[in-house]
Amino acid sequence: MIEFKISSFCSAGGCVEVGHSPSDDAVVVRDSKDPLRSVSITFGGQQWSTFLDGVRRGDFNAE
Repeated sequence: MIEFKISSFCSAGGCVEVGHSPSDDAVVVRDSKDPLRSVSITFGGQQWSTFLDGVRRGDFNAE
């Protein structure tokens, strides 16, 4: 079972939840607005690292 966490910066309810899959070392991301939590995106370890690097660089900031 995956234990999901929500950022402490999330206060409006429109956030993502992130969890670590112990069986395959993947990171699973889902939308907290989805009441059934039925849709998720799974990242492999290297994919997750690449994504985080992009976040840190500001690649996904709204212009």
